[in-house]
Order: sequence, then C-alpha cells, then structure tokens
Amino acid sequence: MPLIASKTIIVSISLFHMTLAFFFLTSPRTVSDKVLVYVMGESMGIPISRGFDTQHPALAFLAVVLAMFGLSDLVSLSMPEELGSLYYWGTQAPLRSFFSMLLVFYSYFLGPSSPVYGAPPRTPPLAGPASSYTASGWGGDALKNRVFFTFMFLEMISWFWIWVTLREERHGVVERLRKQRSG
Repeated sequence: MPLIASKTIIVSISLFHMTLAFFFLTSPRTVSDKVLVYVMGESMGIPISRGFDTQHPALAFLAVVLAMFGLSDLVSLSMPEELGSLYYWGTQAPLRSFFSMLLVFYSYFLGPSSPVYGAPPRTPPLAGPASSYTASGWGGDALKNRVFFTFMFLEMISWFWIWVTLREERHGVVERLRKQRSG
C-alpha cells in the first residue's frame, strides 16, 4: 500500500494545473519569478524568457488549456475505481510521463545551454569554446526556457509517481473486485 494514494496525487496535480492557469491569466510574471523556476533554470543553464513579463493572448490560451486539463482530470476521478485505476489512469499516467520526459529532454538537450552544442561554461576561459547552437526558427525554440522546463520536469516526476503508485494499488483493486464477484 503506497504512502499517498494515486487519487490524492492526481487531485494535487489537477489543482496545480488550475492554479497555474489562474496565474498565467492574471499575472504570468508570478510564475516566472518563483524560486523553483529560478533554481532549476540556473542549475541547468537555461536562459530566462521575458515572454512571461506581461499578459498576452498566448498565455491566456495556455491558461484555458491548463484549466481544462485540471477540471477534466478532476471529473475523471469520479469514475468507478476499477475502471479508473486499472484502465484510464493506468494508460494516462505512463503516456503523460513519457511525453513530459520527451519535452524535458527537448527543451534542455536541444536548447542553447545543451551539452550537445558545447555550451561554454559560465565563466569562460580566455580562449574558451564557442557554442555551436543556432536557433532553428520554428516555434519549438520558444519552448527552450526556464518556465517550460520546470513545468515539464514537475509533470514528468508527478506522472511517473502516479504511475508507480497505481501499479502498487493495482493488486488491492483486483482483490476487491474478486471479493465482490465471489461474495
């Protein structure tokens, strides 16, 4: 039996999505100025994005999408336990964790601070290597910032945790279903 139930973690991540939606709609700078975003960005050498300093239509759109994800996940928790735990969340959690992992790797390893491009150290020596990174010019380059990296990293960890917790809970759900059918 896990320490924290999967439903509790899913409710927490749903409320996190709705909270982010509120801040992206009302004050996006609040999100980009958080200590966690700063620490993760500095530790990975990811550049600061000034796109979160003011409100604009793309952030309002993002806020609506995050709110819809949060609300739909909360409503999905009302499904019967055997259907939700065994089937719906059992497929959603690994899928969301995998896609979050891909986006974390994309935003870091294909960004300007990536070791793939030979990014120079913070205090380069006199004849230090120059980074061979060049922006590709497509919209995906806008995803290579601290806020996106931190959000996707938290998503990856959370959904992996939900997936592991669901696997621990699976045996108990199956046993309850067997008892209901036999008794």
